[in-house]
Amino acid sequence: NCEGELVTKIQEVKQNFDGILINPAAYTHTSVAIRDAILAVTKPCVEVHLSNLYTREEFRHHSYIAPVCVGQISGFGLDSYLLGLKALVNHLKS
Repeated sequence: NCEGELVTKIQEVKQNFDGILINPAAYTHTSVAIRDAILAVTKPCVEVHLSNLYTREEFRHHSYIAPVCVGQISGFGLDSYLLGLKALVNHLKS
């Protein structure tokens, strides 16, 4: 979960994938690099989290990632990934 490795993987999306489903974990609140990488690939992105960020500590309520995504899903445990993927696929179809 190295920030640089995540940025590299995001950059690879441009050639190989139609969109991004990402759980940036703690980088949600700190990573301008991940935010910039998502912007640079110009592919739709959905941010997901297992827990609800807004029921946790105040500092976790801010996401650098959400404003550059088509949506954010949090608080549904592992179902957050399924819901996020469904939302991304629906977005790509529209």
